[in-house]
Amino acid sequence: KLVQAQLRWVRRSVLLSLALACQVFAQEYPADLARGKALYERHCMTCHGPRGYGDGPNALLLTITPANFHRPGSFMKSDETLLRMIEHGGVFSPMHSWRGRLTDGEMQDVLAYIRTLSQDGSVGSP
Repeated sequence: KLVQAQLRWVRRSVLLSLALACQVFAQEYPADLARGKALYERHCMTCHGPRGYGDGPNALLLTITPANFHRPGSFMKSDETLLRMIEHGGVFSPMHSWRGRLTDGEMQDVLAYIRTLSQDGSVGSP
């Protein structure tokens, strides 16, 4: 009985290891910055502006100012938080959901491009 219990434990451990090894997460693949930039320019720039300051042409039409990716309130957010905002939109915000319009990989690419915008060292306005 002890040998059977040990075999069951080994079998479960191997199956669990295989299951964990087979999981694939979007974060494991490198982002495509060129695609992220193209998607940002097509879908995000009109509100967030060409350099991510929240000063796009449609920003003036909104009651809530779009995120300025150079301010600490934006660039200090985790990737998970920003992806959730891209995916589901914001509550009481003009930022709408991109789920169903962009794939998970495209959302990751846009996020990666947004991160490059916020790394230019500027804070506030252009």
